[in-house]
Amino acid sequence: MRYHVPRAMLATMLAVLLGCSDSSDSNQPAPPPVPDNFNAADASLEDFVATHPGFNGASLVVVDRQRGVVHRHFVGDYTPETVVLLASTSKVPSASLLVALAEDDDNVDFEMDRVIDQYLPWQGVWTGRTAEQLVSNTSGMPGLAHISGYEDHMCQYVPSGQLRECGRTIYQTPLDHLTSYPPGTHFEYGGSQWQLAGALAEVVGGATWNQLFDQYIGEPCELEVFEYGNPLAGFASWTGDPDSLVGRANPNIEGGAITNQSDYAKILLMHLNDGLCGERQVLSAQGAAAMREDRAWATGSVPGESPGYGMGWWVVPADAGMEPNLFIDPGAFGAVAWIDTRRGYGGFMAIQSTTLADGSTAGGYGRGELIPLVQAAYDAARQ
Repeated sequence: MRYHVPRAMLATMLAVLLGCSDSSDSNQPAPPPVPDNFNAADASLEDFVATHPGFNGASLVVVDRQRGVVHRHFVGDYTPETVVLLASTSKVPSASLLVALAEDDDNVDFEMDRVIDQYLPWQGVWTGRTAEQLVSNTSGMPGLAHISGYEDHMCQYVPSGQLRECGRTIYQTPLDHLTSYPPGTHFEYGGSQWQLAGALAEVVGGATWNQLFDQYIGEPCELEVFEYGNPLAGFASWTGDPDSLVGRANPNIEGGAITNQSDYAKILLMHLNDGLCGERQVLSAQGAAAMREDRAWATGSVPGESPGYGMGWWVVPADAGMEPNLFIDPGAFGAVAWIDTRRGYGGFMAIQSTTLADGSTAGGYGRGELIPLVQAAYDAARQ
């Protein structure tokens, strides 16, 4: 499967590709400059950690589409080896795996826009939905806002068991006490729709979620520390050592990944470079672009007036008359990943709270203060 790309987005992609022709061409324009420093962003991050005792440290990495990693900064006890729980900053990598599976036409019979009934070997009650809807939060299934009513779908947070069996339970269990909607008509963030997508991936891919992630994303991108578990029900077992991660057999798809700074930087570069990890085409250019297409508007949101949602990416409204260029994947423990397609860079703030309240504060800081400071550094360098 290869995704259709809107004409405006295709024109942008062609411009980028033409700008990346053979470097031996003497007419090749010089890449746009990058900032000499990110001092304001670094100082801001240092101040945030110093004034919020719920954090031992943090780190920032900035990657440029044409130059790779252009900046790293570490605060407190964070080092290049620090591994953090990502929570929902897992969503972009998770959606990336689903898209990669759908694009492996030679080995996998799977399409993102076909109903999952065609692939699952079970009779269920959540029929008529597509994988694309599951990971864009538009499946009509109840989301995280109704977490207190999720007793029947709580296997998504249980570190024991198997992902495929959890997915089967979710697929076959109605939630009559909660409101659901016809597929594609309502946006509701998170929840068991993501766990069902993970089980679907195991069925069509013929391997475990972590094995598939290694095969399609980890190995071609040369990731060192990126895997999924199920640590969300309690943090007591997590020590910061990858060996302490629980729930690998039933990983939480929307929020169970761990990683370090370098690995997430590679994922950001893949999305900035039309699906390329180094010289490996992990996603097609169309597939990477499709993940940024706002699907929430079709369920009642108004483009440009409220954040949209693609597949894993929140779509930040742009100024009037401009295409969205800022795409964010924040997590409940505080981590924030983003790409800015107009400026051609991405960033990742690695930070981990001990409480969800602290995590929310960190996420708000990342979106509201840190990202604008990095944007300002880029704009200043290009004036």
